[in-house]
Amino acid sequence: MNASTLAPYLPSGTVYGTLLNFKGEHALWAARMVELPYKAPPKAPVLYVKTANTFTPARGTVALPAGALVEVAASIGLVMGWPDDLLAPVGPPGVLGAVLLNDVAIAHDSYYRPPVKTRCVDGFLGLGAECVALAALGGLAGLSSLRLELHINGVHRQTTALSDLVRDAESLLSEVNAFMGLREGDVLMLGTDCLPDGTRPQVKAGDTVEILAEGFPATVHHFVAEGVAP
Repeated sequence: MNASTLAPYLPSGTVYGTLLNFKGEHALWAARMVELPYKAPPKAPVLYVKTANTFTPARGTVALPAGALVEVAASIGLVMGWPDDLLAPVGPPGVLGAVLLNDVAIAHDSYYRPPVKTRCVDGFLGLGAECVALAALGGLAGLSSLRLELHINGVHRQTTALSDLVRDAESLLSEVNAFMGLREGDVLMLGTDCLPDGTRPQVKAGDTVEILAEGFPATVHHFVAEGVAP
């Protein structure tokens, strides 16, 4: 478990994102879910990967590609592992703790086969400073009471309530484990919510984004134009 006096948190495994896991965005997409190519709503969680090149440590700088419309979004990631005092782990890892995340992406209008070029740009996952122990958050059930606040340059832009999840933390974890194994160090993001119009807050060079939630240190990242030294 990371403490504030240690190096900033970095995932040691694969980070999986979850799409359409908030009721508001799910409702906005409902009419299109019955269209081609699938002709029906997804029956299982819709996942994507945030590759290792996207990891930006806490208080780090994210470079924005020229001409791109870039969105930011607050999320919670479940960090898989075993307690430090368990000397001989047996069976698959459980949830060790949770971390605040800023899921950055180039704006796009499809959840089908989430494109790598919009979600996996270098630096496009802002990491929280610390993996907070699950017990300190009231367990998986305790996460449902959390509200994530996103501020840009000190101005409140969005509040995300985890009570609005389609699949809460326990249900999502159970359904994902039913078809794939999560390993020690992997992170499963619970998803990100949209604004009422279906978009997410956008950033430009010079912006600072701060994500806040009770029980977590603030997650802060700075955005600059690509090619500009931090």
